Amino acid sequence: MPDCARDYWKLSYFKSVASRDLDRWSRHLQRVSCHTGLPGDMELVLRKLHVTWELTVCDNSGQKTRHNLSWARFCGTSVALCWGGGGHLPDLEQISSFLLHGVQRIALRCPGLEPSFMVEVNLSKSLQLISEDRLVELRLLESGTVVGLWKNEQAVAFVMFTLHFHKLVEKIVQGSSLCPYTEPTFKPPFDDIDPEYGLHGYQLHFVLHDTVCELMSGSYSSLFCSKDKPLTLRCIIPTAQICDGLVQLTAINGVNLGQRTLLSGNLALPWRCGALQGTVQNGCIMSLTLLDEFHKPFWCVSSPISIVPGQMPVRNDYAGDPFFAWYEDSGGKVEMQLA
Repeated sequence: MPDCARDYWKLSYFKSVASRDLDRWSRHLQRVSCHTGLPGDMELVLRKLHVTWELTVCDNSGQKTRHNLSWARFCGTSVALCWGGGGHLPDLEQISSFLLHGVQRIALRCPGLEPSFMVEVNLSKSLQLISEDRLVELRLLESGTVVGLWKNEQAVAFVMFTLHFHKLVEKIVQGSSLCPYTEPTFKPPFDDIDPEYGLHGYQLHFVLHDTVCELMSGSYSSLFCSKDKPLTLRCIIPTAQICDGLVQLTAINGVNLGQRTLLSGNLALPWRCGALQGTVQNGCIMSLTLLDEFHKPFWCVSSPISIVPGQMPVRNDYAGDPFFAWYEDSGGKVEMQLA
């Protein structure tokens, strides 16, 4: 049998096995959480489908090198993926881009299917400093991607991606490097509520966490705005005011003490590279899921964010330093005031 024909049937076989496994676990994807609008068994499904991820580093000369995943951590509605440098990654100034692929391993000692392209991150833009400790500094490349640099050097200590669960299985199983998964267009049903009522029925699930544990979470329903006012999205004790063509929603009113949500730990990001490890203060991961009035994901985000000293009006019921955090991408913007 010619090599091309043998490779074709081999690939067809592995695709049929992958499809069979997906059908077997698809019922778990149908168990949707009423708070997040996402499958509640996502971690179980990803593990049972033998999903892993590969990082491809492209240098300025065009050479590409693949790196196996160092560790993965699941938390709430997202997963954090990390690749440790250990001397195997080029210096930052020699890297042109990172490519992230999802890989489904069919069985032990069997080759996987064609990797599914998920994210490409170019290093042409300046890197935002999230925070630092005595050994490393964390730089945000773009939404969901962080590179850890050894202090006073250009050497890469580690690279970390954070991925939101929304359509994550579909992107890996149904996509490929040549044809990435494209989410079907959702046409909302007709809404016959009085148009003067404005936007209504939005729901927000918000989590602040690190790579180990959850620091704070909350679900806020029945978010709305009237027709003559911009919709307000206030996440956490914060105000997230979105204007200039963006929708605003109010989840928590900072004046209302009963709506305030407490943090269960310090806002920090632990890191590990080989035998070295540490904790970078004033940084964490924000995972946000905004559902529309039909309970469909409207905006989904998972990204490291920086926590900086902020300004807040002096209140008799508050003692301590205020902090400020923000996030923005093409889908929206969040601003938070943390007490």
